[in-house]
Amino acid sequence: MKILFIGDIVGKNGRETVERNLAGLKKKYQIDFVIANGENVTHGKGIIYNHYKNLLKTGVDCITLGNHYDSKSEIKDYIDGATSIIRPYNLEKEFPGTGTVLYKGDQYSIRVTNLLGRAFMEEKVKNPFDCLKEILEHEERADIHIVDFHAEATGEKQCMGWAFDGQVSAVLGTHTHVQTRDARILPNGTAFMSDVGMVGAYNGILGDKKEAVINRVWHDLPGRFEVDDRDDSVLSAVVLDIDPETGRAQDIIPVYLLEKK
Repeated sequence: MKILFIGDIVGKNGRETVERNLAGLKKKYQIDFVIANGENVTHGKGIIYNHYKNLLKTGVDCITLGNHYDSKSEIKDYIDGATSIIRPYNLEKEFPGTGTVLYKGDQYSIRVTNLLGRAFMEEKVKNPFDCLKEILEHEERADIHIVDFHAEATGEKQCMGWAFDGQVSAVLGTHTHVQTRDARILPNGTAFMSDVGMVGAYNGILGDKKEAVINRVWHDLPGRFEVDDRDDSVLSAVVLDIDPETGRAQDIIPVYLLEKK
């Protein structure tokens, strides 16, 4: 089974880049199921209902979130009825929605789980390792299990991959918006990548206009970060080839597309 996992989609630039390219990617790689991280979809933080529905119309099957899960207040009004959106499982506070979903097809089932890391992250969360173990022990087993680990530290992400090698089909890192070159299949069949990357403005910083980011980092000046919707675009993703009979990954192929405007 072929699964396309798209990195953090950032703003209008990212949404339109997915719209332009998703059908072609699905055809090229013969994709059966599409997962996309959507925590930055609406103006760079959070996701509103209309953008959620538009991504589904574009061809995305499942949308995961991250530390900006609550950045748009209206999500609380629709997430319980949105079966294709998954917020972090290991939140400490009460929040609507769910952090792991089982999708049942005609022949095989796919579970998608969203977890937040703890290292260098502001959000206080439950231990993500304990939470994934809890899911594996108490939730219905799926033929394929994909974990979106939304975390800052590559070391923490590597720990998650190695700790659950052979128990899930893939551990894919999101959040840092920079695609890493460590895509691999671990010894017991789990596909791993520290960070899938992002979809959005290519010449900015993590999808935002670079000037405001530089001023804050260099000069400690306050300023509002803005998504650059007119910039060139990058699309970062991975294609997973997974044997549904065993749940083991057979291949992981990084995707990195650059569009000039």
